[in-house]
Amino acid sequence: MHVPDSMRLSRCKAYELIDRHGFATLIDATLQATHLPLLLEQDEGGLGTLYGHFARANPHWQGLDGTRVLAVFSGPHAYISPSWYASRPAVPTWNYVAVHAAGTLELLDRNATRSLLDRTLARHEPELLDDPDMLDTAYFDGMLTGVVGFRIRLDTLQGKAKLGLHRPQADRDGVKAALGASQAPEARQLWHYLQALESETLKPQAEDVP
Repeated sequence: MHVPDSMRLSRCKAYELIDRHGFATLIDATLQATHLPLLLEQDEGGLGTLYGHFARANPHWQGLDGTRVLAVFSGPHAYISPSWYASRPAVPTWNYVAVHAAGTLELLDRNATRSLLDRTLARHEPELLDDPDMLDTAYFDGMLTGVVGFRIRLDTLQGKAKLGLHRPQADRDGVKAALGASQAPEARQLWHYLQALESETLKPQAEDVP
């Protein structure tokens, strides 16, 4: 991914995007791809470790153990009209936030996969862990045979925020106003991201706090 210095996400921001937009595209060296949710353990390894699972019926997992893979996480994105700018002339573009995370994939044994599934439920719907009518032990163990768990020890982490922040303030204000007024879900997501980013920028730094 081409990442100009002005658009580079910090590691902290890249982690935040993965946590919030954890549904990734996993790609191997042969360009096979699978779409699946991934969990990030930030403190495992130098750049963190991703955990996930394939359906066992998906042949993609076969032969991946010990190979390098790329996980692509797509964050907020939206079309940007030149009519939203105060500056003229201008061209349309697409603003977005994304993270590319690469590393070596290792398959997990049954116990580690069970732990991974428990952590996945705890993240997305913890109440299911205490609902025997929905997920009794025998049923859960049976489902466990249908998945293949894995982890990816990251050696590369790239985050990019193409948000037009280099443009004059009037142009940026026009973009924010148009995104905020839009009914398109993707535009609204990008507007919320920009709002949060602006709020963080306006916070006083630690050394400024008396």
